[in-house]
Amino acid sequence: MREEFLYYIWENRLTDKDLKTTEGESVEVVTTGYRNTDSGPDFLEAKIQIGDKLWAGHVEIHVKSSDWNRHGHQNDKAYKNVILHVVYENDLQVNDIPTLELRGRFDESLFAQYQRLIASKTWIPCEKSIAQVPVFTRLSWLDRMAVERLESKSGAVTKTLEANQFDWEDALYKLLMRYFGLKVNNEAFEYLANILPFKTLLKHADNLLQVEAMLMGCAGFLEDDFTEEYPLLLKREFSVMKAKFNLLTMPAERWRFMRMRPSNFPTIRLAQMAQLIHKNGPLFSKIKAAKDTAKAKALFDVAASEYWETHWRFGVSTESKPKHLGETTADVLIINAVAPLLFCYGKLHKDDSYCETALQFLEDTEAEDNAVIRHFAQCGITAENAMQTQALLHLYSYFCKRKRCLECRIGNVLLHKINQIS
Repeated sequence: MREEFLYYIWENRLTDKDLKTTEGESVEVVTTGYRNTDSGPDFLEAKIQIGDKLWAGHVEIHVKSSDWNRHGHQNDKAYKNVILHVVYENDLQVNDIPTLELRGRFDESLFAQYQRLIASKTWIPCEKSIAQVPVFTRLSWLDRMAVERLESKSGAVTKTLEANQFDWEDALYKLLMRYFGLKVNNEAFEYLANILPFKTLLKHADNLLQVEAMLMGCAGFLEDDFTEEYPLLLKREFSVMKAKFNLLTMPAERWRFMRMRPSNFPTIRLAQMAQLIHKNGPLFSKIKAAKDTAKAKALFDVAASEYWETHWRFGVSTESKPKHLGETTADVLIINAVAPLLFCYGKLHKDDSYCETALQFLEDTEAEDNAVIRHFAQCGITAENAMQTQALLHLYSYFCKRKRCLECRIGNVLLHKINQIS
């Protein structure tokens, strides 16, 4: 027996109705209390009718009653308000708190089903049966997972805001820079965002050349001896900006070009970022004002400057081709930067409309394509949009991988399909 399974039985009221303490007094569960995920008793603020007396307090759950002493609760003041000790096996009377033994008081085939789930060696415990769960149940659970995903990301966003005195424009800039770098260069982009403040770029946002010069110069890409006119012009502009703002330069060796498509080269991404800043200035204010997803995505419709139509890197010519920020990249930025920041803004300002807009942005964005999403598709769960792919990623990382089937609505449904798990 496992404690987490007993939590599940208690919280979902899956015991017999005719309950008695080990002393023979009748037990009626008025309210189970709410699950405590911190230190202290397992369920707080429960109401339990024991005999002819109604008690209000906490409930502690153990596999064996002797676990009370083994866990040191007898010396912990946090457990003084426990009104009921719920155990699977009453192997020792450890205190004067009423004890409820659950062995034989619930359908123990559920535990056998739970054991089969968590013992599964498949990709996720319910890989062979998840598609059997009713569609409405799956979708409603994914809706919750999508919100939890954004709430989780909001935690990281809040740390950035606390560090920059809640400068929302700067926070968006830092988030965009991280995801402009993809996995290969995200650390380099983050470093650049930290040494080149958005406020500095914003002061010259009306001058594309100067914005691009600062981005390329601080990135370390203007240290070579150039022969072409455009990089020489950028280099001269950067020398002025560097002296004016006391800018730092990072080692160019931190950037990676190998094993990536030229369209994802950091030089191209930085040129596109320069255009994004030049076109929009304070971007977050425009995102907040966007009335729909199409208008928000239109803000990212930019292309690198003319020089980059015939170059992937400085001094290396290629055939002419405009370097637009593609829809796929724009979707990545909406999913990972815009939606989390907007959701966080709504939470901190207690304005649910922004949270709803963030979710709408995800719902209106194409589904992501990665190994986890493809694997869910093989299990019969196909995502229709980015809100569902984000939900599936959260479900996989925080529930499936950790085998938290008892806390998952899908797992709960499957636990009751006794004969359908192979």
